[in-house]
Formats: sequence, structure tokens, C-alpha cells
Amino acid sequence: MTEEGTKNSLMIKITGTVQGVGFRPFVYRLAKELDIKGWVSNTSQGVVIEAESLGNNIDSFLARLRRDKPAISEISSMETVPIAVRNFHDFTIKSSDNSGDKAALMLPDIAACPECLREIFDPADRRYHYPFTNCTNCGPRYSIIESLPYDRANTTMKIFEMCEKCRAEYEDPSNRRFHAQPNACPECGPQVEFWDINGKVLAKLHEAIRQAAEMIKAGKIVALKGLGGFQLLVDARDKDAVAKLRRRKERDEKPFAVMYPDMHSIINDCEISELEKKIITSYESPIVIAGRKPACQIAENVAPGNPNLGVMIPYTPLHHLLMAELGFPVVATSGNLSDEPICIENHEAFVELGGIADYFLIHNRPIARHVDDSVVRIMADKMTILRRARGFAPLPIAIDKELIQTLAVGGHLKNSVAIAFNNRVFISQHIGDLETIKAFDAFKRTIDSLSGVYEHNPQAVICDKHPDYISSQYAESQKCPVIKVQHHLAHVLSCLTENNLEPPVLGVAWDGVGYGDDGTIWGGEFIKIGPGLYERVAHLRYFSLPGGEKAVKEPRRSAIGLLYEIFGDDLFAIEDIASMKAFKNGELKIIKQQLAGNLNSPRTCSAGRLFDAVASLLGLKQVLNFEGQAAMELEFMAEKDSTGEGYNYDILRDNKPYVIDWEPMIKSILDDIAKGIPSARIARMFHNTLIAALTEMADIFAIKQVAVSGGCFQNKYLLEKSIESLTRAGFKPQRQSKVPPHDGGICLGQIGYLIYDMDKETK
Repeated sequence: MTEEGTKNSLMIKITGTVQGVGFRPFVYRLAKELDIKGWVSNTSQGVVIEAESLGNNIDSFLARLRRDKPAISEISSMETVPIAVRNFHDFTIKSSDNSGDKAALMLPDIAACPECLREIFDPADRRYHYPFTNCTNCGPRYSIIESLPYDRANTTMKIFEMCEKCRAEYEDPSNRRFHAQPNACPECGPQVEFWDINGKVLAKLHEAIRQAAEMIKAGKIVALKGLGGFQLLVDARDKDAVAKLRRRKERDEKPFAVMYPDMHSIINDCEISELEKKIITSYESPIVIAGRKPACQIAENVAPGNPNLGVMIPYTPLHHLLMAELGFPVVATSGNLSDEPICIENHEAFVELGGIADYFLIHNRPIARHVDDSVVRIMADKMTILRRARGFAPLPIAIDKELIQTLAVGGHLKNSVAIAFNNRVFISQHIGDLETIKAFDAFKRTIDSLSGVYEHNPQAVICDKHPDYISSQYAESQKCPVIKVQHHLAHVLSCLTENNLEPPVLGVAWDGVGYGDDGTIWGGEFIKIGPGLYERVAHLRYFSLPGGEKAVKEPRRSAIGLLYEIFGDDLFAIEDIASMKAFKNGELKIIKQQLAGNLNSPRTCSAGRLFDAVASLLGLKQVLNFEGQAAMELEFMAEKDSTGEGYNYDILRDNKPYVIDWEPMIKSILDDIAKGIPSARIARMFHNTLIAALTEMADIFAIKQVAVSGGCFQNKYLLEKSIESLTRAGFKPQRQSKVPPHDGGICLGQIGYLIYDMDKETK
């Protein structure tokens, strides 16, 4: 406590999410209220305050800085240092200080706030129908920032000179637009235009939005330049329009996201919990996976065969204005070709999307970096991020260890990258599968962008052990030490790092494929994590994948490899199996030769391929249209039954690592298929068997903390029932929520390799 009647002076240094959220005007108003003199300024590290006052006012000031801060802000640290009294006469907001290491947090893009929405729908307001309205509580951040600190001159808005009215708002500490860096109005800010496919301007301003809406009503495809890139929009109720989009985009069956005009219209179509409603309407405003109602108005081909929909509401003024004109839900999918990054530039979109879109609704505000919509799902009563992008990236994960500047380049699919320094890990937005040259270019741009903003010069690069991953080859090309981390170890360490767990931990990493320490394809792993060491203690039984890479996209091949492990050559005399019927006789002959001669038939213990194989045996899916499709259909099938029973399995303990032998289960599944047991019962019993095996393995190793990770744990039934089973057995299950459990979280686990000193000793 400070002494009454004594003038006290402090330097206050605050780090965290304190730029671009109205933090300085909050400090200014609080200082005025408490008669504090001094100043506040943005720096490259956060916010710095010099404050002096008589008596206990300083104590109240410090307490209320934390208690009354803006809702969007977050204080990571607040350091106070006594300084000499300077006898300030007032409290001011000083210009930003660009010197020093860049450690201030870049904010993600924030959904439009209620105040701004009221303005754009108020005919008496000067921002009526203006699609780029924003304030310190909302609007673009990450998608427009070019460097820190977050000032207008360091954003793509620097090309728009503010008019007198906007400048007055920007410079008034009492205004909610005080230092709102993207501040603009119809007189001085970005504008929209409506183009045809020949580049002819058909309309401007709100008329452009109105005409775009009319074309969507007419069944046309409109490419809209949004916050972090282009989106393709069609009427989500019109099956013909959706079919046209699928045909042109070459996206046969993968679900599309749907944007609704408002929360009420979502509730009419989907089962929405209070938590889901809160997330949909949050400032992150992600796509939320929700169950659709029987009378849902959305065309079936938006999400074929899927009981769920990915739903969202408008999150920018432009989206709100367009959806107000429409009044019905639209497909809102990424504006790109398959396996390529989302388009962010007008000319690029005109070239790349010209064969897909009928019209373009564009604007002239440059986008600094591509940012897709985030996707989340509620599992076990907790939000789980499945695609970490708008609203979440690039907020950091705080860690309890000071790290050297490190770059982690992630994996090959669903790629994201991370940079680490001091005690934070900054994870990029979702980049995607590194299958094309353009995707790899986006990968490199994202690294350069994230590193450039923070002036990050890595002293080490961490990559996956797979030598053929283009991300790993990129790491090898850098002029600094390279650390290679096994794929499934990275999955487990990602869960440990996010949850700040202390070893010992039993990690369960189940996914599609990953390069193992022994050169085989892992994917059904149990990994024991101790202080500075890890050990692969168990896995699923191996089987062959005839055709190698082809098996990843053809569940029928996984099924035949699985059955061959049981029956050998006798398999090819068995005809009444759906997986066998999915091939022509000539194809089966080649597969038999591959398996018998061990030709292009790599061995795997992958849980993901096991899911594929069972889906194939049930006739659910023989060839995939998108990654994970067969496993999704198996999950949906399992949800239709209610049995708690499972099949038999064996645990082979003759040698370490132990092996979960699925052969008794597969034989029983074949018997049940032959008996005509419903597929839903078989699918659920399959899931229950894996959950029982997972729990028994935890019991064998008797480690209380069990961390589950990997793409298989996107499966809601598998995750929730695993958590229930482990909890009942007395274990403490841990899962991921801030980063995806799939390969989008690999980069965090790669950083975790250093955090947990795994480079010191391995087994």
C-alpha cells in the first residue's frame, strides 16, 4: 500500500493481448477517473505506462487495470517498477515506440460488434450500409497487419487517408474509434464493386451488394472477397446450384459450410446447445459443427450423408449487409481450387476462380495474409478447434520454459507452422495440405510473414521425421540446426504442451499415417513420456497396405491388407465380402501378387486405416472423395445404435512394445455381417472395442495421466466414450481444445520436443 499524501510514480509494463482492443483509451479513461498523471504508449513488447498520483490512487489504478480491462484483451504479465517523480500535469496517450524486440501479440480478426452493426443498419448514420465499418472492439487485425506495433502505418489500411470526421474519431480518447487502425467511412475508406466474369464493373457501393444478392437468388455462384480471402457463395437450399459449385470446384462430397442470416435461422435448422450458441455468436465467430434437424431446409448435397452441418453467422459488416438482402442461408466455402490456398488478391481470384464463379463481389482493401474460417466442434462439453484460423490465429500458447528462437514446420497434411521464443509459441493460421506448388508457396509465405512481424530469426528448425515431406525438406534447406521429431510423439507432446502436463504421461496417438522410428508406418501408438525420454510401449497389430499411397484413398485396399493378415492367400477364394466385390478380378490378381511378394505393400499399425478397413467391410465406403470420409461414415453409423457391447481382442505381451491384436474382432465382424447384423450395431461395437482396448492398455501401464491425440480423436463418439471409460477406471484423460488433435497441431508438439527436453535422451 502507498502512503496517504505521498506522490508515487511507477513504470508499468504490460504484455498480452493489449493492442488493437481499446486498451490505451481504457487506460486513459481510468487514469482520468482516478486523477492519475502520466502517459500510456504501445511498444513492440506490449503497453507501457508511466503513472503518478497522491495516496492510494496508484493501488486502485493497478487493481482496476486487471479487473476492468476490455473484454477482448488479456493481460499475460504486469510488471511495476518505482521511478522518479516527474510531476506530470496531465495524462496523455503517446505515440508508439517501435524499438526493442517484437513481443506484442498480434490479435486475430474480430467479428463485427453490436454498436457497428447498429450503425450500418441506421439510415441516419453516416456509416449506413458501409461494409467496412469497425471500431476498437471489432474488425480486421491479423489479416491486415504487416508489422508491429499495431498502428495504421503498419497495416494494409495505410493507403486510405482518413477524412476529417474519421480522423477526429481516431484522435479522440473518449471515442470508441480512438486509434481503431482500420477506421474508415464511405468518404475515405475501401469500397466494394460487383464484377462479371469479364472484369466489367456492374455496380458499386451498396448496389453492388444488392446485385450480388440477386444473382445468388437466381442460382448463380458469387465469389466474395471477405476478411482473409475469397469465399464462394450459393443458395444452400438450391441443390442444383450446390451441384454446379461441386462440379466446378471439383469437390464431390466433402461438406460445405453454411452461413445463416442470424442465430434464429440456425436454430430452425439445427440442434444448438447453449454452449454452441455462445461460440457461434462470440467475437471469434467460427464455423460450428452442429446436428441438423429432420426438417432442415438445407439441400442434402451440401453435406451428403452427413447428419451434421458446419454453421456460422455473418462476422463482417459486408457479410451482414449481404445476408440481410438475402434472408436465407448460403454455402460459404473457401475461394480456391482443390488442394490450393484461398485466393486473397483480386486479379489472382479473377484468374483462379474464373472457371467457378459467375460473378465477383470484390473490394480494394488489400489482405496481408490468407485466413480461412475456423472450424470447431463441441466434444465432451468442451470446444475443440478442428481448423485454427480466423478468430484464433495467431494467439500464442503460453509455456513455462524460456526457449531459443525456434521454427516448427509441422507435417504434410492440414499444415500449420509455429514460431517460439521466450515463453510463447505462436501458431500460424491453417495453411492446408502441402500437395501443390501453390500450397507450398503459401506455406513459405506464412513462415516469412509470421517470422517477419516478430523479427524472428530461428536458431533451430524442427520438422517431421518423414524424409519425403516437403515441410521436412524445407527445414533441411535452412541454414541452422534441424531437429527431427517422430510424428506420433509430436501428437502426444502437442497435447502435453497445450495442457502444461508434467510427466509421467501415457500418450495415445491414433491417426492415419506417420513415419515411424523403425521406418514402418505408425498410427496406432501408445507412447510413455517420462522426464526427458519417451518409449513406444504398445501399438495396434500391423497389416499391409497393397498399393501403398493408393490405400490411403481406397479403404477397400486397407480391408484386403487386413484380411490377408488373417487368411493369407485363402482370402482370394472368399467372394462374399464387400471389399473384395469392390475390385475387378484382374485388380485382385495384382493385389494378391503385391501382398504375396511384399511389393509396394508397406506395413502399418494405423488406427485410421483400421477404421477405413471396417468401413469397407461394411460396404460404407470403398474409395474416398476426401480425407477421413470412411471413418466419418463409420462414426455416423455408430451413433445410430446404443449398445455398450464390444468384440473380443487380444493383447500380446510376449515382447515390448505390446500389441493390441484386432484379429478376434475382425473375425467376429465378418460373422456378424454374414448373419445380417445391422451395420450400426457392428460399427458401434467396433468403436467400443477400441475404447476397451485403450482403457485396458492404460491399466497395464498404470500411468494416471492419459493424453489422447491424433486425427482419429476428431471422432466425437470415440473421444467422448474414451474419456468416460478412462475416467471410470480412475485415470485422468487429457485432450486438446486450443489446437487441433489432427496434424494441424503437430507444430506445437514439435516445439514441445524442446519444452520437455526430449532431445536429451530417447528410448
